[in-house]
Amino acid sequence: MPDQDTFAPNSDEEFDATTGELELSERQALRRVPGLSTELTDITEVEYRQLRLERVVLVGVWTEGSLTDAENSLTELAALAETAGSQVLEGLIQRRNRPDPATYIGRGKVDDLGAVVLSSGADTVICDGELSPSQLRNLEQRIKVKVVDRTALILDIFAQHAKSKEGKAQVELAQLEYLLPRLRGWGEALSRQTGGSGRGGGAGGGVGLRGPGETKLETDRRRIRHRIARLRREIKGMKTVRQTKRARRARNAVPAVAIAGYTNAGKSSLLNRLTGAGVLVEDALFATLDPTTRRATASDGRLYTLSDTVGFVRHLPHQIVEAFRSTLEEVADADLVVHVVDGAHPDPEEQVRAVREVLAEVGADRLPELLVVNKVDTADEETLLRLKRRWPDAVFVSAHSGRGIEGLRQTIESRLPSPAVEVRAVLPYDRGDLVARVHRTGEVLSTAHLPEGTLLHVRVAEDLAAELAPYRTEPQQAVTQSR
Repeated sequence: MPDQDTFAPNSDEEFDATTGELELSERQALRRVPGLSTELTDITEVEYRQLRLERVVLVGVWTEGSLTDAENSLTELAALAETAGSQVLEGLIQRRNRPDPATYIGRGKVDDLGAVVLSSGADTVICDGELSPSQLRNLEQRIKVKVVDRTALILDIFAQHAKSKEGKAQVELAQLEYLLPRLRGWGEALSRQTGGSGRGGGAGGGVGLRGPGETKLETDRRRIRHRIARLRREIKGMKTVRQTKRARRARNAVPAVAIAGYTNAGKSSLLNRLTGAGVLVEDALFATLDPTTRRATASDGRLYTLSDTVGFVRHLPHQIVEAFRSTLEEVADADLVVHVVDGAHPDPEEQVRAVREVLAEVGADRLPELLVVNKVDTADEETLLRLKRRWPDAVFVSAHSGRGIEGLRQTIESRLPSPAVEVRAVLPYDRGDLVARVHRTGEVLSTAHLPEGTLLHVRVAEDLAAELAPYRTEPQQAVTQSR
């Protein structure tokens, strides 16, 4: 690893992640992560913290797993930072049992981080974790540049990519809930609440010198709480509209398939390949925030819907999960979850674990799941063989080249729920509307044209079976008629 001698006193010794306890010097060392490289000003306390990500240094604390896991996590943080519009200059990892409660990395290593910031000319440090308000404040005071944590970075990306009214409201809600406990004023420069006795020349101030009764900080907090309450009401109203649409599809017995998966795994590309949806496809994290639903037709004529959903990521901020809960419920209400995995990713198994963790939070872990390994045209054969042994029921495709797409389409159709009631009926030729509904929402097993009408052997939902009841015929009679 380049330039490691500055940060790791024992860098000449080969590191062994399997030995358990590490030497103290090794444990406290900052380790440069190779391959991440792509005006210093005093930081003052401000009421709103807008991200200005331009030249950044990444820093992570490695508490568990292997060194490869830690480097993969920081590499993902670099991709997130670049998606937000920044240039990554350095990536550093420190081995610790747990993050320092005051400064995230060890206090003695903050000076080393400050030296890296100074030498690289960075204006922002991004930490690979969610930092407390005190950790953010302490780090900024020590290294004299803005400090951003992983959660704020993801929220910033969501804010850039949200397009619909619902998506923008959800992102704003998540940002305000994250900001509220971290909101800070200008300290002593602002008036504080004061008592009313007027005695003493100190804090009370006396007649004519009392504060306004509420600091600027407290005013901002109150305004943010009001805005949060308003956004929650708006999102609740949008949720009602979404539920109405889902209920209409349910009444029409249209099966729903949700495409879920890690961000940038190729979900939108897969939706376009299966339905010709024309959804924006971009090689960036969280390119899709607003769910897209498109109709598809099975080979037997049945209609079903395919929905593209927001991508997941490891340690997805809980503010995002809560704010996007109404959108994620599209997955929870589906009949089948098509779980897309990036086969070319360094750690596909970790992607699957992270996605299933979020699905469990919204109650979608109980649904039937079809695992789809995408990007097989760019994955190496050894990885694909390993994944096939690990997930023997998975479907391996390339949305880019079209490889395996027809097999995926057939697998999805075979996993769709079958209508509950089997019916044989002869429909008069003037009831073409019923014939069309049967083909649209039911499963047609056989059809024949008789002098008195169309003979259908179908599986349909209970409400449609009730409408077909007057035209039902016995199996033996139906066979005779068809002859």
